[in-house]
Amino acid sequence: MAQAGVLLGMGNPLLDISAEVTLETLTKYGLKPADATMAEDSHMPLFAELEAAADVQYIAGGATQNSIRVAQWMMQSEGASSYFGSVGKDDTAQKMRDCCTKDGVNAQYHVDEDTPTGTCAVCITGTDRSLVANLQAANNYKFTHYQAADQQAIVEKAQVVYSAGFFVTVSPESIEAVSKHCNENGKSYCFNIAAPFIVEVPPFKAVVSKTMPYIDFLFCNETEAVSFAKSEGWTETDVKEIAIKMQALPKEGKARTVVVTQGAEPTIVVQDGAATEHAIIALPKEKLVDTNGAGDSYVGGFLAGLCQGKEIAECCRAGAYAASCIVQESGCQFKGKADFTFA
Repeated sequence: MAQAGVLLGMGNPLLDISAEVTLETLTKYGLKPADATMAEDSHMPLFAELEAAADVQYIAGGATQNSIRVAQWMMQSEGASSYFGSVGKDDTAQKMRDCCTKDGVNAQYHVDEDTPTGTCAVCITGTDRSLVANLQAANNYKFTHYQAADQQAIVEKAQVVYSAGFFVTVSPESIEAVSKHCNENGKSYCFNIAAPFIVEVPPFKAVVSKTMPYIDFLFCNETEAVSFAKSEGWTETDVKEIAIKMQALPKEGKARTVVVTQGAEPTIVVQDGAATEHAIIALPKEKLVDTNGAGDSYVGGFLAGLCQGKEIAECCRAGAYAASCIVQESGCQFKGKADFTFA
């Protein structure tokens, strides 16, 4: 069983508002199937349309929060995980808080009383998802929340801390503080590049570079790995070679582990300069409902193993299992208890 409070996630929480729509609805709002965009004024009525739909679902989302919820599901030990992020003082935040409570995650949100909770319109057309993100309060996390006594008690208890790269755009001070805390106290700090722009935009790249010596587990997919290589001025284009160079970057304390997911291809893991491959669980096409959450859920399964001191191969096996379950659901959701036993 996982220890209480062993895992902490820090990121940008969004409430996914998910419902089936017609192609005509996408056209009306200038959207495309299987696409993602930031919300503009013209998109605002879409959110109300989805909320009025008979099949609407509210799902606690955002990349980091997704991974933490999946990790909690895999650990099957209530209260093993906690989460920090910024929400508004509204019903939307309460829906997200209720979702985390149901999943067993201790969500300790910073509350911005002047800004609405961030939401993401998830427009379902067949097996495609068109996402419209309205970040709102998620952009306004305050370092003072991290520093407060209640949150510091959670930080002290956590042995593994995780953030997706999007948090770089919001609270670099929190990332610096918690990554150094982990390094100084023999804990594991885990970071996911999450999107190419995190290493392509100079101010965000600067935060990643500053944090890199304290990152014990670095996650990305193959596209993000290539983008990272370009941002470093490397000439390598082979993902495995890039991962080996990423692992070898200067590191304080224990050696870094790099984990590169590749969709349906094996995951690449690099430790001590050596690369290994770990198979995913292949599913027939008819079982695939929504692949958007595959990366977040893989990380969640991996973190569940890491929090319980499992070997890397076992962490990868857990990640593959979690991803295989979540892609069979709409959104980052799971049914019943995880049918997985750690070796």
